[in-house]
Order: sequence, then structure tokens, then C-alpha cells
Amino acid sequence: MRQARDVIREECEVLKMTDKQIKEIMCRLHNDLKKGLSRADHDKATVKCWITYIQDLPNGKERGKFLALDLGGTNFRVLIINLGENHFDMQSKIYAIPKHIMTGTGIALFDHIAECLANFMKEHGVYEERLALGFTFSFPLKQLGLTKGVLQRWTKGFSCSGVVGEDVVQGLKDAIARRGDVQIDICAILNDTTGTLMSCAWKNHNCKIGLIVGTGSNACYVEKTANCELFDGEPDKEELLINTEWGAFGDDGSLDFVRTEFDREVDVTSINPGKQIQEKMISGMYLGELVRLALVKFTRMGLLFGGQGSDLLFEGGSFYTKYVSEIESDKPGDFTSCMEVLEELGLSHASDADMAAVRYVCECVSRRAAHLVSAGIATLLNKMNEPRVTVGIDGSVYRFHPHFHTLMCEKIAQLVRPGLQFDLMLSEDGSGRGAALVAAVACREAEQGS
Repeated sequence: MRQARDVIREECEVLKMTDKQIKEIMCRLHNDLKKGLSRADHDKATVKCWITYIQDLPNGKERGKFLALDLGGTNFRVLIINLGENHFDMQSKIYAIPKHIMTGTGIALFDHIAECLANFMKEHGVYEERLALGFTFSFPLKQLGLTKGVLQRWTKGFSCSGVVGEDVVQGLKDAIARRGDVQIDICAILNDTTGTLMSCAWKNHNCKIGLIVGTGSNACYVEKTANCELFDGEPDKEELLINTEWGAFGDDGSLDFVRTEFDREVDVTSINPGKQIQEKMISGMYLGELVRLALVKFTRMGLLFGGQGSDLLFEGGSFYTKYVSEIESDKPGDFTSCMEVLEELGLSHASDADMAAVRYVCECVSRRAAHLVSAGIATLLNKMNEPRVTVGIDGSVYRFHPHFHTLMCEKIAQLVRPGLQFDLMLSEDGSGRGAALVAAVACREAEQGS
């Protein structure tokens, strides 16, 4: 009779990608990036490679007071940033977005944001001032200019009506105008990936890739303007920031050869079936659920918890991604955090062997996520072919998972072309500070141009 442990390990083999599979993924992603950049194939491309219209990175000479608005999930933040000589002061406040607003009308969403903006300006004594604002909007966006962006689709649980296909900057401007009490110039719209890159580039001029591994996953990078066939701006600058929207990689089936029954289940029960396939294998919104589905299968097979689950274990969404980070933070052989998590889930009857198996499942799911992200970053590094590039990274999975950084460093090193060097840099508040920096660079450019 084989031991439960061995059967579980065998069952988890599907969560491991071979080097050959990873190389194939890189090849497919590279082709998809080229399609996204090309005029002929862009409309059919799954990885859209949207033009951001950002051609200038921070040079450290940006000065002044700027607002930033960061909307990318169930909360949003308003920030005020004062940039000085080699320093900046930053104050921010988090505001909740009630569920009924996330699924209500676009007008209600933007009115809520504008009200919070006005309250924030009052609290910080700048209610009477006219300030520039950088708007981080972390949903798939087709940019038509630095201050014009059309929402392609909602993700992450939002479904506000009347916004898809519309310019979100105009939506916010209209809401501010309806109030009539504050003066705000929206200087730029960007996503959190771009903000992460900008925030890191302020400190490190080698930073040319921005990556998010959080609730969602996405990357942006500096591309040669000559390769961006859809760019219709000033051709006098050699480089341009591209927002890949790589969460949608695999939407055409190109990742099916490494997807598992757990991935298919997560997709089918999600709010956006068939969409954001790579993101569903990587990001914090789904990792915990992937683990839960595997644990449910093994419990029903009689391999875990003596075949006795719990109501919570069998309930979708009950195994949070933060549990994965907590469980893997225990030292080998120590199950303190694992025991706490399982008790919360009503599984206090778990044995040490059960806890070791739970940890193993967590490790398989998070390692696969780290390897997929690494394959993506290595593809970008190889495409850019620059001797040394810093990758600015943000997001809860990268920030809080105990081994994600190490897993990525090891895997990218194996996958990049010999001679190319890279650094992974944790971003300090990309979506907030980065947004203010985009606004500041836009103002700097406007002043130089005038």
C-alpha cells in the first residue's frame, strides 16, 4: 500500500513545469509580444502591448507638489507628494469602494472618487490650490494619449456599467466638474505596472521593466520606438514604455499544455471565464483557491485529514493567498502557521503528515507561479537585449511570499541569454509615488517644451 504522501506528490507533478515546457512558454510569449506590437496582428493579439505614451523616465530633477490617485482593487488611495532635492514627502489615505459601487454605475464610481479627492484636499490644506494629478488605473486600458485611456474590460471583481469602451479620464474629469469645488489637472493616466517602473526609475536609472505580482499580474517594459508600429506620437524619441497586459497570455489556448484541472476549475468559476488565463496561474486573487481545490481533491481521495474535510474547506475562496505565504514562512518541520490556518478552516484534526502535505501543495503552486513570472521576465530581458536591466516589482505576492524573490532570481538567471545581467528591486509604492512622478515628468516636459 503506497503512502498518502507519495500519492499526493505524484498528483502534484502536474503543477511542475519542465525546462522544455518553460522554454516553449517563452517562445510563445515572445511571438505574442511581437503580435501585440504589430499593426497587422494587434487586433487579434492576446497580449496587447498597449502604447503608454510615456517616453521620458524620471531624471531626479522633478520638483513640486502633486496629487496621485490609485484605483486598482477594492480600495483606492489618494496621495499628495512633495518632490524636493533627493527627497519627497508623501501623505496618503485609503478609501474603501463599497461592493454596490464596484458593481453599480460608472457615474456613481467616479462621483465617489471625486468626493474622496475633495475631502482629502480639505484635510491636507490644499483645497484652494490647483494641482496636477497622476491617475493610476490598473485595469486593461487602451491608451490614446498620456491623458486619454479607454477601458477595455473590467477585471478583479468590478463591473461598473457605462465605462467599458469609454475614456476613464473623461469620466473622472466629469465627476470633478459636477462637484465644481476643486481644481485638479489630470496630467497622466497609467497602470500600476508603469507606476512601479517610474517609481523605481527615480532611484535607479537602469530600471526598464515594471512588474506586478499582486491581486493581478502584469508587466511593462521600455521598447524601441521603431518596434512600436501603432505609435502615432512624436517620433523623435528612441524609446517608449509598453504596457504588455500579459495577464491575458494564454487566452487563446497557448498555455493549455501546462494547465491543470485546478486551473480550469478556477477559470470556470471566476467572474471572467476564458480571460486572463496566465494571471489566474500567478496572481494573489487565485493562488489560494488553486491550493484549496487541490486539498479538496486529496481529501475526497482519502489522502488528507483522514478523508474528513470541513464546511469551510469545501467553500470557494476560503483559502486565502496570504495563507500560502504564512504556511511557507514556517521553518521546515515546524507547522505553527499551518496549524493556525487549518484551525481557522475547521481542520484542527489535521496530523503532522497532513500539514506537511498542505505545505507541499502550497510550495508547488507558488513555485509554478514564480517560474511562470520568471519565464515572462526572461522573455522581456532577452527581447530588450540590454547588458544590465533592473526590474522594479510590486504586489502582495512578491512582497509577502517568503521565497518568491529567491525563486525568481534563480529561474531568471537560468533563462536569460548569457551575458545579460538583471536585478530585482522591490518598488516603494509604485502605483502611488509612480503616478505622481508621471505627472511630474509630464509637467517637466511641458515646461521645457513651452
